Parts: sequence; structure tokens; C-alpha cells
Amino acid sequence: MIGSILGAVLLVWIGWQPIDGRAEIVDQLSSNLAAKVFRYVDAATNEDADRLLYEILTHPESSIERVGEIIRTGRSYDEQPTGTFPDLHVSVRGRLYPLSVAVPASYHPSSSMGLVVCLHGAGFDGEAYLERWRARLGDMYILACPTYPSGAWFTRRAEELVLAAIHDLRRKYHIDPNRIFLTGMSNGGIGTLLIGMHHAPLFAGIAPMAGGLDRVLMPFLENLRHTPVYLIHGAKDEVMPVELSRSIVRELEALGYPYVYREHQGQHPMAGGHYFPREELPDLVAWLNSQRRNPLPSRLTVVRDASHLHPFGWVRVDATDRIAAFSDDLVDRTDERIRRREYARLDASIVEGNRIEVKTERVRRYSLFLNDRLVDPSKPVTVVTNGRVSFEGMVAPSLKTLLQQARLRQTADELFPVHVTIAVEDQP
Repeated sequence: MIGSILGAVLLVWIGWQPIDGRAEIVDQLSSNLAAKVFRYVDAATNEDADRLLYEILTHPESSIERVGEIIRTGRSYDEQPTGTFPDLHVSVRGRLYPLSVAVPASYHPSSSMGLVVCLHGAGFDGEAYLERWRARLGDMYILACPTYPSGAWFTRRAEELVLAAIHDLRRKYHIDPNRIFLTGMSNGGIGTLLIGMHHAPLFAGIAPMAGGLDRVLMPFLENLRHTPVYLIHGAKDEVMPVELSRSIVRELEALGYPYVYREHQGQHPMAGGHYFPREELPDLVAWLNSQRRNPLPSRLTVVRDASHLHPFGWVRVDATDRIAAFSDDLVDRTDERIRRREYARLDASIVEGNRIEVKTERVRRYSLFLNDRLVDPSKPVTVVTNGRVSFEGMVAPSLKTLLQQARLRQTADELFPVHVTIAVEDQP
């Protein structure tokens, strides 16, 4: 109602202006809307976001098409400093964590650049890794090396730190959303696997070095269907046995997922086989250069514990049976459900004719987030869950849904104006 009244008043006012004045007013309105949209997407608090959301929804120029166009093409980036910044910080739950960043001199806000996030091992910090990786990557990528105490990247707060660092850098720098990579060594390799699996749609690829996974974590490798993996491990590693990476390779091979495995025979005077040989660098960098994320694959597979029920591409597990739930260290070994690997699993495929086929295990309710690149919203959509039709009919695009999902996902490649919630019927 308020939007209609404002629109009517605006039209009356514009009707009394000269043609040039009318065009200027429209331009001002559009500029004002764009500013509000990006302030909403970047809002630091939910209170600010809620206020801006209301202002956008009642703005006379607002529509799904217009706001979508603004998010896809309208963001401009201010000039930012380039060079090496070893002592930046990121806030997570009110605590500051060190972040070391290198931005190549070739960076310019008019063009996007890839981002590599590197996780250090125990006994190191982000600043030390920054020096190593800056020389390795040259001027091809923005490099971010956060620091977490003892390299405990298998904790919840460390996971949040990595995500917060990526979010902060994407607000300031023009980062290509389809060229974000995660890598790490030793404990950082474990973190690369854990964070990479839980947030696979964010990354174009992950490169764990001398890392590994416990048996209870292996099912989450299924999340890497569209996220290639580059593993490096020393055959004579006495810190992280090479069998840890070999077991991951066997699982990826069985799944038919893309991976590269490099097992070296080298030994370092100080670290033995637990190190990254410089001879491996050219092939790794070439692999990074060749990878591009697919933001909207037609098939998704997601495995979840109860503490990670966040969106995964265009699906989200909303409610489950009683399943395993990780503690804040993400590798709790005392929970019987974790030992039995009782996780929720969802596999969704978009097939021809606006038909979506979904198979679930231990899922009670799930969400689909759709757009016109996934389905034709002008035609009925059919959702089949575990062989039964669970939805059939027209879907309703919503500007509010598009905005809320854009704020949550922070990427112009994943704009979803349609949200469909599906309750899973009991199986016979």
C-alpha cells in the first residue's frame, strides 16, 4: 500500500516536470535504490538489514527484475590499497583474529581477480604463510592467510573465521566468485577438507596438503561433487601418515568425483616427508588457473550433520530425524550417532520439463531455491521426493526472497527469487 501511494505521488509530481527533469528524477531514484540494495546486502546487523529491506520493498522503482539487475551489474568497487598487509584483523563473535593479505599491484577494481585462502599448520601463523605463498602465486591472485591458535582449523570458530575473512575481502575487493580457492598444510590441510566439504559450493577447488580425515568424516566427501580436489602428501610423512590421503583418494575414486593426487618421495632436513616440495608448485598453480566454479549445477548432493543446516547451492536441509551433531571442535568422537555416521543426505537433480527429482535419507523437510536459469517459472514445476510427487504447480517469485538470499550468499551468480519448502513423507 505504501509503495503504491508513493508511486502515485511520484507520478503526479513527475507529470509537472520538464522532460529533462523527469529523467533526472528517475535516475536519482534508480541510484538511490541501488545504494539501498548494496547497503542491505552488506549490512552488519540484522536491525539495519530489516530496516533497509523494508525501504527496498516499498521503493517505487523496486521489482524482481530491477533489483536482480542491480545486484548482477550495479556494484562498483572503490580504489583499495595494493601490496602486503601482514597485520589486518577479522572479527568473529566479538573477538579479533589476525589476517595477513597480499593484493597484487596489478589489481584494479574494474576487473575481478581470484582469491586463494591458505590455512597454516601448527607452530606457524598466517603472516609466515603469506610470505611463502605470495612468492608462489605471484600477481595472479589475492592471497589471504588467517591465523588461528595452534592451527586448530577443525573448530567451529575457525570455520567462521575463514568464512568471515572471505566475506570481508569480497566487500572491499572485486573478487571473482567463481575463482575462490581454499588450501592448507598439515592442520591447515585438515581444515581445508572440513571447511571445503561443509561449504563446497563456495569454492572453485580445494587443495589440502599433508592432511586427512577421520573415518566418521568420510561421508561428507559426497559434498564435493562439483568441487575438484588437489591433494599433495609425502610418502614418508611421519606426522600425518600418507594413508590418510590415500583413503580420501579411494573414496573420491569410488564416487567418480574430480581430483588430482600427488604423492611425493621427498624429505626435508627439518620436517622429513611432512612438507610441500617446491617442485610440485607449477602443476598446482596451473590447476588453480584452470578451475572455474559452476554456480548452478543441475545436480547437487549434500550430506549434513545437525550443526550445518545452511544452504548448499540451490538446496537446504531444513529439518531431520535425530542425527549426529558435531560439537564446537567439529570432530567430537564421543557421540554414538557420529560413530555410526548417522547424517542426513539429500540428492537433487533438475531434469527436463521443469521436473526436480530428490532422494533423501533422514530428512524431514527441505527447501529448494530456484530461478529462471534452473526452471521455467512461467510453467508448472513438479518435485518428486523419494519416488512420490510432493509438489506440483506454479511457483511464486518474491522480491523479498531474492534479497534475503542475496544477502545470505553474497554472490551475484546465485539470485533466487523462488523458495519452495517440501515436507518429506514417511517411507513405507
